[in-house]
Amino acid sequence: MKPINSMRLSFEGKSVNEAFARTAVAAFVTQLDPTIEELSDIRTAVSEAVTNCIVHGYRDRIGTVYITANILTDNRITIRIRDKGCGIADIEKAMEPMFTTAPNEERAGLGFAVMQSLMDKVRVTSKEGRGTTVVLTRRISCKEA
Repeated sequence: MKPINSMRLSFEGKSVNEAFARTAVAAFVTQLDPTIEELSDIRTAVSEAVTNCIVHGYRDRIGTVYITANILTDNRITIRIRDKGCGIADIEKAMEPMFTTAPNEERAGLGFAVMQSLMDKVRVTSKEGRGTTVVLTRRISCKEA
């Protein structure tokens, strides 16, 4: 399905830029007139995906995080968040609640579980040494006039 509107952005994978990313995506989504809950869910899912890029994808270095968001004709938003970091060896295992590659840090290992609970669909692809892409999809409800 062809998008009716799109946005792209990239930024340094620094923790301070996580808030920028979720705010930029939320601002883009507002043209669909989402509910406060829908907007909050999207912001949180984007925050989790971007944090994964910064903390796990790039680990001990600063890399670039890429976001593309598309609005489709059926009030659906797709948000693609990508890094060119270390990649994920076992996506299935990584998506299990409580799994983390940073056990010595205060990480709960719930990022993917949170994304899945807030979005209609979460798709993860990854290649070791080449990076990870997370695609979040959510249909925005139509408010009645």
